Amino acid sequence: MDQAAQTMIENLYRNTGKTLEQWIDIVSHENFTKHGEIIRFLKENHGLTHGFANLIAHKSKGSDSGSAENSEDLITAQYKGKEVLKIIYDKLIAEIQTFGNDIEIAPKKVYVSLRRKKQFATLQPATKTRFEIGINLKGQEPKGKLEAEKPNSMCSHKIKISDINQIDSEVMNWIKIAYDNAN
Repeated sequence: MDQAAQTMIENLYRNTGKTLEQWIDIVSHENFTKHGEIIRFLKENHGLTHGFANLIAHKSKGSDSGSAENSEDLITAQYKGKEVLKIIYDKLIAEIQTFGNDIEIAPKKVYVSLRRKKQFATLQPATKTRFEIGINLKGQEPKGKLEAEKPNSMCSHKIKISDINQIDSEVMNWIKIAYDNAN
């Protein structure tokens, strides 16, 4: 398990008085089938933050990189039926890794989380024709390609891409600012 996940699990217990295993047990009695149902339940019924609810949802469904046998399997599964978007992911990862050697790439079931000391971006094949970059830039007004994300999301903003040629200096600049802020 990566250090960020371990710290979050420790903070979950410190902040709620319940262990991850206890939260997973609570969720398992509800028979949810969807990730979003678990998050909504934990936030609305137990007052958890989105981050903690997301952690519990991933761990309860075994859909995080720490629960997967191979993180490459998670990435392969993300692009099943969306193979045309994989080149966008590959180009973004290659360019983002030039920012520094301190980037943690953490595949989840439907997206890849990019972290330093905290998450600064997510990469996700959202539909068969649209790729979304989630970016954490709290306080930044949306402009250009940068759109506001819905409240309580893991990221404050997003950029939608449908073609590799849309990865330009503006897109990379927004990601770089988020990376710099996550230090």
